[in-house]
Amino acid sequence: MSGHSKWATTKHKKAVVDAKRGKLFAKLIKNIEVAARSGGADMAGNPTLFDAVQKAKKSSVPNDNIDRALKRGAGLEAGGSEYETIMYEGYGPNGVAMLIECLTDNRNRAAMEVRTALTRNNGTLADPNSVAYLFTRKGQIIVSKDSGVTEDDLMVAALDAGAEEIEDHGEVFEITSEATDVVAVRTALQEADIDYDSAEATWVPSVKIELDVDGAKKMLRLIDALEDCDDVQNVFANMDASDEVLEAAAAE
Repeated sequence: MSGHSKWATTKHKKAVVDAKRGKLFAKLIKNIEVAARSGGADMAGNPTLFDAVQKAKKSSVPNDNIDRALKRGAGLEAGGSEYETIMYEGYGPNGVAMLIECLTDNRNRAAMEVRTALTRNNGTLADPNSVAYLFTRKGQIIVSKDSGVTEDDLMVAALDAGAEEIEDHGEVFEITSEATDVVAVRTALQEADIDYDSAEATWVPSVKIELDVDGAKKMLRLIDALEDCDDVQNVFANMDASDEVLEAAAAE
């Protein structure tokens, strides 16, 4: 069970760089606030909150910021906002299909930001349900090889918990499961003392579009522009590229 694409690795590296810039902090804090509001402040009984807090900690968000977001979400501290999740659909260069997940307290602002980022970077907004059918909701856990974990270790720990596939992406392993099994797989890794970088439900494309260097460069620029929007939480795309193409596109 192995893969050749470095897309998972590229996203992982990008998240690390973004975190160092502090770019992700506001989005991670927003996730904590929303998870606490919808499921309560008890992390033992709210796996969504647990994962949101873990992700924030792994991205070096200060504990004070995490605690305040948790309290705001739970109604224990003033200042919380009412956020709603909105999924926009679009196309990037070369017909790449995109799902753009927003968490916002201002629907009009979110729509304007997404539309502007798309039109300025060779993308277009698509009609509802014109793109979504190309994606399936899945659980995705990223495990770094820094700890010395092997693919066999992951198979022993995760397969019985619901893991469907384990792919080797060079510096990280990517574990895929049903979206409903991601908490069970994450828990199995914890019980086996295996650390993970992220554990979340994501949208996985059923069909991928292979890009050359120019296409990959344009797509990475578009994804950067969308992720710069305050209301955009995640961008999912059905792009694919060889290791060499992604490295060349990222270097330019």
